[in-house]
Amino acid sequence: MTDFPIPFEDDDLFASAGLRLTVDLTALTENWRDMARRSGAARAAAVVKADAYGMGIEDAGEALYMAGARDFFVATVDEGVTLRLYAPEARIFVLSGIWPGTERRFFENDLVPVISSDEQLAFWMAVLADYGDYPCALHVDTGFNRLGLHMDDAIALADDVSRPASFAPVLIMSHLACGDEASHAMNRRQLESFRRVDAAYEGIDSSLAASAGIFLGEDYHFDLTRPGIALYGGEAVCGLANPMRPVATAEARIIQVRSVEAGETVSYGRALQLGRNSRLAIASAGYADGYMRGLSSGGVPLRQAVPEGGQGFIAGHKVPVAGRITMDLTIFDITDLPDNAVRAGDYVELFGKNMALDDVARAAGTIGYEMLTSMGLRHERRYVAEEE
Repeated sequence: MTDFPIPFEDDDLFASAGLRLTVDLTALTENWRDMARRSGAARAAAVVKADAYGMGIEDAGEALYMAGARDFFVATVDEGVTLRLYAPEARIFVLSGIWPGTERRFFENDLVPVISSDEQLAFWMAVLADYGDYPCALHVDTGFNRLGLHMDDAIALADDVSRPASFAPVLIMSHLACGDEASHAMNRRQLESFRRVDAAYEGIDSSLAASAGIFLGEDYHFDLTRPGIALYGGEAVCGLANPMRPVATAEARIIQVRSVEAGETVSYGRALQLGRNSRLAIASAGYADGYMRGLSSGGVPLRQAVPEGGQGFIAGHKVPVAGRITMDLTIFDITDLPDNAVRAGDYVELFGKNMALDDVARAAGTIGYEMLTSMGLRHERRYVAEEE
């Protein structure tokens, strides 16, 4: 049996939704346990930024907390405030850091700011002067050149006897630029750089590995790992068979089934001309819902990796996208399915158990992260917890 409550949405609302998303909380928590095992001696946190990658920070956060996660990473203070209600004893790190006017929300909700710039560091020192001891994390850039304190500055800060006594970071972290490419030389360079930082902050927890870094092995694990995309069933490492369980299944309702004669064209730009008499199913999902225009069968410039475009799954079969995807609608070619196999009101799977998330993403010319987090506001979510 499951070890957490199952918060079902209203069944009638879900059944009638034009676009719906089923989130398997058992798969989510099993993926976290898997990544915790792969982390070896390190603790495994849970990254729940971007509304838990589109899965819903409230329900996903609570399920992960009840499964044993005690360290969480969010992107914004708003996400941290929400998560605190569902992870009461967890340590919650806010990756965007702290800015003037937000400090009270950090204190009231026991959130840990991740300090990533000289400006944030200066402000944090001023905050400590007013409020006294309070934990923070330091994000150090080891070659990514995105966020992070300069490595030499971070090392110098560790030895700076003039820093306030109340300045006491509880975590030193960095991020791998090429962790999803296991053999990339950049991984080893960043590891060696981070070891220098780690040595300067002896006795303080350190974290380098996100999902991909966990697969690189124990050298990259340090004290705390930060699995994100892997928790939600996405591929973390290029070229490696994905061992994670699928978590999200997205479906769109078929609004109409129509017959079209050979020689007719389909959708905007007449990008597809039919070579045979065809049956088409028009589904209620488009690029406004995160079903990306790059999945169109033609007429868009993202057709190098998968020239034929995207596919859906309905009535036990994969069916191709026909023509360009539009804002609210996508057309699928169901000609090869038996007559009456698809009717108005049926649902086509966009990705999930039968259509792997990352395969669909590749067909769109993107990655699973973007597919998950771009599902939009119009889908209805349902949470399930399947028994083992």
